Parts: sequence; structure tokens; C-alpha cells
Amino acid sequence: QVQPVESGGGSVQAGGSLRLSCTASGFTLRHYKIGWFRQVPGKEREEVSCIASGAGGTYIANSMKGRFAISRDDAKNTVYLQMNGLNLEDTAVYYCATNNVAMLGGCPLPNSDVEIWGQGTLVTVSS
Repeated sequence: QVQPVESGGGSVQAGGSLRLSCTASGFTLRHYKIGWFRQVPGKEREEVSCIASGAGGTYIANSMKGRFAISRDDAKNTVYLQMNGLNLEDTAVYYCATNNVAMLGGCPLPNSDVEIWGQGTLVTVSS
């Protein structure tokens, strides 16, 4: 089964920035709705951002608006999550995911609709 692969996580000081990448071999990301989620131990996985298939729209969760941005580079078959102004509460494992249904629907991407998850990448924000 095709699986998205995340990269770009790491440790950063509060106020800093990171850019996460999501790619998948043999799987054309622009054909599918792609979401970024995050999870902290003991808490539910929450959706951070989403980009719809084709020329569809994007979604950013309210608490991240103005700080996070999602984009896609079709030539590189990669979806990015640019995270600026990181704070301690952004510490989490970040996952890339898809509903695995081509050219269907716009964002957001509810947890219940996700069919394929990446393995996750850890983001640690320190003071």
C-alpha cells in the first residue's frame, strides 16, 4: 500500500520556523485531498491543515491561522506545511494523511475520512 512520507521535523526554539514535507512514491498527491494532522500523547489527533485535489482550496485550523500555511509543488509531488511563530503548544508528532479518493471533495479532511496515514515526524518546540 502506498504511504505518505513526512520529513522536516526537528527541534526549534519558540518563535522559530519549520517546514514539513509530505511525499509519496507512485502516488500523485495532486489527485487527492492531503491533510496535516498532529497528536500529543494523551490527546486526540487534530487536523492542522488540508489542501484539496487539483486546484482546490486549502484549510488551516483556527488556532494556526496566520502562522501555518499549506502548499503543494506538483513537479516535486510534495505537499508542504510551513510553520512560523512556533510555540510550546505546537510540540507534537505531525502526520500527513489522505482520504485516498481521487478528485473528491474539498477541505477540511476529518479524521474519520482518512484512509492512509504517514508514519509521522516529531516537532519539538523549546523555550
